[in-house]
This record gives sequence, C-alpha cells and structure tokens, in this order.
Amino acid sequence: MVSGRRYYAVAFIGVVALGLASRSYPGLLPAFLGKYPGDALWALMVFCGLGFLNPGLSTSRLAVCALLISYVDEFTQLYQAPWINKIRDTYVGHLILGSTFSWFDMLAYTVGVAFGVTCKAMAGSLRSKSMEP
Repeated sequence: MVSGRRYYAVAFIGVVALGLASRSYPGLLPAFLGKYPGDALWALMVFCGLGFLNPGLSTSRLAVCALLISYVDEFTQLYQAPWINKIRDTYVGHLILGSTFSWFDMLAYTVGVAFGVTCKAMAGSLRSKSMEP
C-alpha cells in the first residue's frame, strides 16, 4: 500500500507536469477554458504539497489552508511594485506569483482544491472498501 506521503508526492509531481503542460501547450485544451485549468492545477498543487508536508492533516483543514495560500497569492497580484514585477517577469516568478488579479482565478483555485478534496475522499473510500472482509 502506498503511504499518504508518497501518494501526495506522486500527485504533486503529476499535477506540476499537467500544469506546465497546460501552459506550454494551451492548444491541447478547449480555447474557452483559457488559462484557468493551469490556475486550478496550481491550487491543486498547493493542496498536494501541503498534504505531503503534513499527511495527517484533515481534509477540511488541508482544503482551507490550500485555498488561503492560493487566495493570498492572488491578492498579492494587486501589489505592483517594480521589484516584484521584475520577479514576475521571469518564467518561474510568473508561475509562482502570477501577474494580474482576477476573480476568475479565485474560482479556478476553488475548483482545483475541490477536485483535490474529491480525489482524497474517493481514495479513502476505495481504501476502506479494500479493507472490508
């Protein structure tokens, strides 16, 4: 059986790969989705990263912490000082910090974390079914 920490590590790496692919190859997804799958995956990455750091954290606390981090990151985009914009102008800086505030990003983050909660619940359900006599 895979431990919780390993599960989160594998999920984290997979989500990062999907997120980078969604930004590098936007034509693979329907155009109407825009950049929002990447934003949802960013929040899911935070969810998985927090789960890796503390696998014993309850799902609800994990979700709240992931949403708070994602929302705070989005609100920091309202701060547009030259020094932080220089960081945002780099590839990695843009991926981590973003560039412009959007309420739609907040919705995408919520969808990403909700997906993580759903996957965790489904994994728990499958695990408990496999332990039944």
